[in-house]
Amino acid sequence: MDFPRFTAEPSSYSDADRARLRFDFDVIIAGCGPTGAMLAAELRLHDVRVVVLEKETEPVSFVRIVGLHMRSLELLAMRGLLDRVRAHGRQRPAGGFFAAINKPVPQGLDSAHPYLLGIPQPVLVDLLEDHAIQQGAQIRRGCAVTGFEQDDEGVTVELAGGEQLRSRYLVGCDGGRSTVRKLLGVGFPGEPSRTETLMGEMAVGAPQEEVTAKMAELRETHHRFWLRPFGGEVYSVVVPAAGVSDRAKPPTLEDFRRQLHAVAGTDFGVHSPRWLSRFGDATRLAERYRVGRVLLAGDAAHIHPPVGGQGLNLGVQDAFNLGWKLAAQIRGWAPETLLDTYEAERHPVAEDVLDNTRAQMELLSTEPGPQAVRRLLTELMDFDEVNRHLIEKITAVSVRYDFGEGPELLGRRLRDIDVKQGRLYDLLHRGRGLLLDRTERLTVGAWTDRVDHLTDPTTALDVPCVLLRPDGHVAWIGDDQQDLDSHLSRWFGRPAD
Repeated sequence: MDFPRFTAEPSSYSDADRARLRFDFDVIIAGCGPTGAMLAAELRLHDVRVVVLEKETEPVSFVRIVGLHMRSLELLAMRGLLDRVRAHGRQRPAGGFFAAINKPVPQGLDSAHPYLLGIPQPVLVDLLEDHAIQQGAQIRRGCAVTGFEQDDEGVTVELAGGEQLRSRYLVGCDGGRSTVRKLLGVGFPGEPSRTETLMGEMAVGAPQEEVTAKMAELRETHHRFWLRPFGGEVYSVVVPAAGVSDRAKPPTLEDFRRQLHAVAGTDFGVHSPRWLSRFGDATRLAERYRVGRVLLAGDAAHIHPPVGGQGLNLGVQDAFNLGWKLAAQIRGWAPETLLDTYEAERHPVAEDVLDNTRAQMELLSTEPGPQAVRRLLTELMDFDEVNRHLIEKITAVSVRYDFGEGPELLGRRLRDIDVKQGRLYDLLHRGRGLLLDRTERLTVGAWTDRVDHLTDPTTALDVPCVLLRPDGHVAWIGDDQQDLDSHLSRWFGRPAD
């Protein structure tokens, strides 16, 4: 297969570009799930030559519904993807996520998209793949990574069948059983699965009134059991998997019938499954996200129970954090420590997600102690501050990176706001930095090739100016040009000649 190279004339290449020509690609990504596809698209925004290698020959066929939380919806809006994705999903209130404790959505959530978007996972992956391809990424299916060697200049990746590819960097987005992570020798400490749960989508023959009544009867004592209607006869079914056959084998419809009867005294007449699976509560976090020229993202870096629906979102957010930094490294303008900030910022976020999923799993237990804690937390969530804190944690809008001393907004993402040119996130489609200047007297100077500048004294901000990174996090707040230049250098490297 022939892969496109640079579109510019050789005379226009920088020294960094000429060095890149010695490689088949700038970046090889192992794994074409949501994380890998999103990372590929982010890299292509900066003309990085990227190929995504997916070991499976065909996309998954089962239709699992996944939820996109507020922060992920914001990131999609930043790249002009949200309307396209939202057309294939169903919105539901952004509440009741934490340990399935049913509380109302707090008023005035700090987002222009205060809802959960449910969307079939194959549809989401297709949309993100199409986006990456439209940006110029190559996606090769049936290509399993079986080995690699790295040196000071790049990585040589070996595929099943013996083919070798050479790239500047390799990123493992190849899931919880990541081949890249294992070959890299990075530890994956944590806890093995102790509790197994069946999950699937299937038709239910019992009348809806019967299902609703049984759910109401069991809701207070069986928090890992539910049937939620999708429309017509189809339900999402979740039930404890204690005593089910070999964990290495996929569950059967008979397994679901048996477990439903054990918990509810009826199997509800389930039939015609769309997909069936099981999940455990294994919780693990990679010791490192980077070793030399090889990096990890998504489930390759962290796994945890699906309570709260954070896994896919965490991986997509990894991709947004990593993409522009890795592109800067390849294009030759990255500050010396910029790529190191990927692990420094995202590892603590994953630690927090692992902790809150551990807590949620405890609260789903039927044991008396966890049930007492659950009742107490249920009372505490009647306080708006507690409910809001947990919702913002689950949806990742409360994430704050450590950028040093400064105002509360520093290190946080800036919500989508009205600006004189429309909406703020519409100005971030190209994946560049942005100076939002209310003073009308600052400049991005020689960084215009990496940072856009909008002067708008009417912007609804209570600070004079903000410098946004390509992922929408606030990198600087102030009104002094010299101080701004220092932070432009910190995040966007030396000014262009």
